[in-house]
Amino acid sequence: MSELARSLEPRIEAAFADRSLLGDVAYAGAVEEAIDALDRGELRVASPPDAGASASGAADAGAAPADELVAWTTHVWIKHAILLYFALAKMERIEVGPFEFHDRVPLKRGFDRAGVRVVPPGVVRRGAFLEPGVIVMPGYVNIGARVGAGTMVDTWATVGTCAQVGKDCHLAGGVGIGGVLEPPSASPVIIEDGVFVGSRAVVVEGVHVGREAVIGAGVVLTSSTVVIDVSGPSPVERRGSIPPRSVVIPGTRTKRFPAGEFGVPCALILGRRTASTDQKVSLNAALRDFNVPV
Repeated sequence: MSELARSLEPRIEAAFADRSLLGDVAYAGAVEEAIDALDRGELRVASPPDAGASASGAADAGAAPADELVAWTTHVWIKHAILLYFALAKMERIEVGPFEFHDRVPLKRGFDRAGVRVVPPGVVRRGAFLEPGVIVMPGYVNIGARVGAGTMVDTWATVGTCAQVGKDCHLAGGVGIGGVLEPPSASPVIIEDGVFVGSRAVVVEGVHVGREAVIGAGVVLTSSTVVIDVSGPSPVERRGSIPPRSVVIPGTRTKRFPAGEFGVPCALILGRRTASTDQKVSLNAALRDFNVPV
């Protein structure tokens, strides 16, 4: 745990247990300091395995082994800080050129110094962190989210509260990466390095997508979505996660109801991207080989 985390966590946890403490500048100041640290990337809501239990933002995203997923550590106290910030912040009018907003959370600033490109009317809230080289088209990145270097957040794509998106990802047009703020103990959505998420796909409820996976257009992944690996001689089911390098498309499975049998949505893993090819070449090859629409 970093010195900053050790300094802030006790005060934030005390204030979360007793909201009256927010009247004390020492506790209210700790909340503001935590949000500023999130905004600078010095703290993060969830840490990859190589960072252990540290809330420091120093570690790279997507450090799990190539052939398996390893659980990340969720820092509940940082989620508590965000919830306390909502209690402290006051509604105010925010004017940006011809645009007017009315909200509790101000917009993030300093994109030029951070080496980040945000195309109007893309919106990033204070308390989100974008590494250098991120491009946000007219999309949205919420408080507590973190987006890795070189990632594209394409038009009308959203990165929800506390979501962790790795480096060199592409969130195609209309993608919905859900926010997970409550309950505070719940894991956020995690998209590891090099993932491609196709148009209008939805990833919510703490789903964990492994590095360099390809999520086809229109795939919906929730914590209860059945994910069926059909690449072997018999189907293998899982929920809540996508293994690294998987190529995933929408599917249906037959389920019997009192009124009869109907197709229920699921996700199908068709196979894996090959490790021997360059990342971009591998992506294109995967889309051609498996006929995944994007």
